[in-house]
Amino acid sequence: MNDFSVFIDIVENWAWIGWLVLIALFLVIEMLTLDFTFLMLSFGSAIGLVTDLVGLPAWVQVIIAAVAAAAFILLLRPPLLRRLHRGEDPTKSNVDALLDLRGIALQDVTQISGQVKLSNGDTWTARSLSPVSIPQGSPVAISAINGATAIVRPVND
Repeated sequence: MNDFSVFIDIVENWAWIGWLVLIALFLVIEMLTLDFTFLMLSFGSAIGLVTDLVGLPAWVQVIIAAVAAAAFILLLRPPLLRRLHRGEDPTKSNVDALLDLRGIALQDVTQISGQVKLSNGDTWTARSLSPVSIPQGSPVAISAINGATAIVRPVND
């Protein structure tokens, strides 16, 4: 009996521990990501554990576990994600709520400085999106937020 066959025997005898470690590892990663991908990988590993308990060779266990994980990711994960996100509030919040919000230039707005008052009542430091300055009193819209500065563009209504 050579060293390689001894190694294969050890792997086949103790593969169930490897499957348990993979299941636990994938579940911990899933708790950190909350994306269902690693949950599906842990399900695939559970299938691998079952195939080990049935007595299949290690290479067959890996193939079956990989196919099962891929099937779970492709078939089970999308409906779970849809079900998870179906009750979400579609209202934009934070920076997303400010994009395209209209306002008035309180000062001339250049690529270096300026100030705008938004339609929601907030006053922001601002910079122009283009090299052309926006004169005081002109209508503007927010194109982006960079830190605490609104990047604005002129609006011609």
